[in-house]
Amino acid sequence: MGREKFSSRLGFILISAGCAIGLGNVWRFPYIVGQYGGAAFVLIYAAFLVLLGLPIIVMEFAVGRASQKSAALSFDVLEPKGSKWHIEKWFAMAGNYLLMMFYTTVAGWLFLYFVKMAAGDFTGLDADGVAGEFGRMLDNPALMTCFMVFCVIACFSVCAMGLQSGVEKITKVMMVSLLALMLVLAFNSVRMEGGKPGLEFYLKPDFSKIREAGIGEVVFAALGQSFFTLSIGIGALAIFGSYIGKERSLTGEAVNVMVLDTFVAFMAGLIIFPACFAYRIEPGQGPSLIFITLPNVFNHMAGGRFWGTLFFLFMSFAAASTVIAVFQNIVSFATDLTGCSVKKAVLANMVLIILLSMPCVLGFNVWGFIAPFGEGSTVLDLEDFLVSNNLLPLGSLAYLLFCTSRYGWGYEAFMTEANTGAGMKFPRWARAYVSYVIPVVVLIIFAQGYWTKFF
Repeated sequence: MGREKFSSRLGFILISAGCAIGLGNVWRFPYIVGQYGGAAFVLIYAAFLVLLGLPIIVMEFAVGRASQKSAALSFDVLEPKGSKWHIEKWFAMAGNYLLMMFYTTVAGWLFLYFVKMAAGDFTGLDADGVAGEFGRMLDNPALMTCFMVFCVIACFSVCAMGLQSGVEKITKVMMVSLLALMLVLAFNSVRMEGGKPGLEFYLKPDFSKIREAGIGEVVFAALGQSFFTLSIGIGALAIFGSYIGKERSLTGEAVNVMVLDTFVAFMAGLIIFPACFAYRIEPGQGPSLIFITLPNVFNHMAGGRFWGTLFFLFMSFAAASTVIAVFQNIVSFATDLTGCSVKKAVLANMVLIILLSMPCVLGFNVWGFIAPFGEGSTVLDLEDFLVSNNLLPLGSLAYLLFCTSRYGWGYEAFMTEANTGAGMKFPRWARAYVSYVIPVVVLIIFAQGYWTKFF
């Protein structure tokens, strides 16, 4: 039996983008832009996406397509005999599981907010009232568990339906709906009274703001965000490379995925910043931005309950597209490693992910005393730190070295795979850059992450 393939190129691009498009774009991007000075930060971030993100996406796709396996076996298939590259699979797998340990909880919040918005729970509440709703949700482990479990079961059920009839079909619908709705919401937000300063903050670079935040910290935040938003380094994209045919070269496909990903993050900013400034809300206030700020904004808008319900529905779609993509990866690990059926892999992992997600849920209430990084930090912060500051950069480094080193798969083999098919080619002149420059930059990101966190 051959490996199942995507039915269309559009399916591959939308699903890979769906994996990359998620909370990183619509939840993390706006508040990080808010914290680090607006438009000037956006420029630095965009530069890093192209200079760092793009080559690594091409490498993940190439390893996936050449091996026809998930990260569980792709290194085993391609590595030179006797070498130890296959050890990386355990880190890639850990990255996927760890990411889902907190992602499912936040995705559950979004589904819950969709229900609350539709039910009119926020109607007539002032800013403090909306913040109170968020606080009450965090204090209620049973409610959060219900929505986390719903999210896990729903997304694994899509994977159980198979690649084409489940993952591809459903993600396509979600992604097209997501893009259409973001255009409508952005148009609505840009025309908001009092929103002009927000647009200026977001679209007019002011480099003095970067000096205020500290150049090193801003650069690191931009680097970190470019890693987080693309989900690179844990084999989450390599899996989709293994489902794609040889008709197209991989650089062009990676560019398409990145453009879609950046478009969604950019639109999220257009939706959020004019609204923040119009209602005098601090845009750099962290994750609560979406759960406290936006319900307020929809309260003030004509037809706000309708817009708010749609916003949280499609936010849920953005989160679910990533969860489904990573679950597909986790299911492939199980089937590649043990040879079990997809259904068995789905059932076993469904139970496992629900159990693994509980510390994050309980970290806001019952286990609230656990503060891994000092007062105010939660279990979620620790899990996010392990993924974003450790497994993503170090995993990316492993892919870089594997594709460029003669002790790994090797540059020639990588180039042959990446450039097979029609479309944009990976440039031959980039060899020194991807072999020496990017690995050093990735190590600096990794070290800087610890420095800012602990010193």
